[in-house]
Amino acid sequence: MANIKLGIAPIAWTNDDMPDLGAENTFEQCVSEMALAGFTGCEVGNKYPKDPEVLKKALGLRGMQIASAWFSSFLLTQSYEQVEKDFIAHCEFLKAMGARFCNVAEQGNSVQGQINTPVFAGKPVNTEEQWKLLTEGLNKLGAVAKKIGLTMTYHHHMGTGVQTSAEIDRLMRDTDPELVFLLYDTGHLVCSGENYLDILKEYLPRIRHIHLKDIRMSVRNKVKDENMSFLDGVRAGMFTVPGDGDIDFEPIFDIINKSDYDGWFIVEAEQDPAKANPLEYAIKARKYIRDKAHI
Repeated sequence: MANIKLGIAPIAWTNDDMPDLGAENTFEQCVSEMALAGFTGCEVGNKYPKDPEVLKKALGLRGMQIASAWFSSFLLTQSYEQVEKDFIAHCEFLKAMGARFCNVAEQGNSVQGQINTPVFAGKPVNTEEQWKLLTEGLNKLGAVAKKIGLTMTYHHHMGTGVQTSAEIDRLMRDTDPELVFLLYDTGHLVCSGENYLDILKEYLPRIRHIHLKDIRMSVRNKVKDENMSFLDGVRAGMFTVPGDGDIDFEPIFDIINKSDYDGWFIVEAEQDPAKANPLEYAIKARKYIRDKAHI
């Protein structure tokens, strides 16, 4: 664990998909509380300054750095040229911030942001043509990222065409292992009903970024049984920080500790900050990881 860095996502303070969640929380409060809780890195939220020099100064004052950032690709619904143009701008910003990773998730047919679509019953399934568009496009984007100096990871996600173990298997099989890597997200795997340890063991050599997200299974089951959307699930408290939900993280830490993984652990738990105080939960997550992973 000696080479692993520990960060946290800003989504616990302000939710980019549902801006009313945490609307009152400022960027300065967010990054100050991240540092106060004991984290040294973070991902990027919509309230972050867009000027790299301004952002670097704000983070530097707090001993923080950018680990990575989410990129929504639309390879299934936009021209590749448009996606690449947006991706280059995104990667150049991350490079200027000193980040090593860019996290991509295909949103062309995603239902994760649709408030009235059930996240389980409404889950998209890629056609053969869509798989071809996705995997070929990701190989190209991976080459672009590599040229800029970043490693591109793919974020499997609830409500998308790459959610299940079988879909992750296909994505890994049909993409270049030198260009497309995997972002391993505990919460999304368990939420989907997958064996999160099997995926970790199978793809550890290609895992370059890790999101530590816990889940309250009672809420997850309610979301599934009552045909709730992903966003409704978030509002209902489906996710939480490691150590506060039902996932056993100790086997994860044990497997990674015996590996060569040297990237980031990013705590990510989208909750309503009015119900789950972000600083309180950040401190809770930091203590849990210190106690269980000895970081």
